[in-house]
Amino acid sequence: MNKKIVLASGSPRRKELLEMAGIPFEILVPEVDETPLPREAPQNMVKRLSLMKALAAARDWSGSAGSAIILSADTTVVDPSGRNLGKPRNQREARKMVSALAGKDHFVFTGYSLVEIRKGRVHRILSKRVRTRVRIREMTSREVNDYIGRGESLDKAGAYAAQGFGMALIEQISGSYTNVVGLPVTEVTRDLRLLGWRR
Repeated sequence: MNKKIVLASGSPRRKELLEMAGIPFEILVPEVDETPLPREAPQNMVKRLSLMKALAAARDWSGSAGSAIILSADTTVVDPSGRNLGKPRNQREARKMVSALAGKDHFVFTGYSLVEIRKGRVHRILSKRVRTRVRIREMTSREVNDYIGRGESLDKAGAYAAQGFGMALIEQISGSYTNVVGLPVTEVTRDLRLLGWRR
């Protein structure tokens, strides 16, 4: 019997990416404090948080009679100065974020973790991170305001959505596109196979 995949995330984007990749899964959203540690590098933060989420979900998972692989992820955007850009708290903050990214390269980091459970116990853990370079095109203040006015910025790291209206802002991507959306599907699928999952 194939191993059950449990997505430890409430993100509709990660859910959609797994569905598009043809990976069946259940959802279990764990309670985790996502506050960055003092002076924590963004690329380290996403890996740490993804592992925390996976382990928390593994503790909560009730399917102890069988095998499962818990999948979790955490994504952040790092601006050209190296500053971590989480989700904006309001439109004003979203406007500042998009303006700071316009015309420049920035990085998107996703940490993902896979925790294999056998008979209710953690058997193996894989935890990795993926980096993608993204360039947002030059934008006028009016264009920034028009984009923010579309309303898709407030629940997105970096205040833009690569899979929404924000795709028209992206001039170039170097690396995984699905990483920018929130889950590097190629890398995750490869590691699921390493843990014995098959379609």
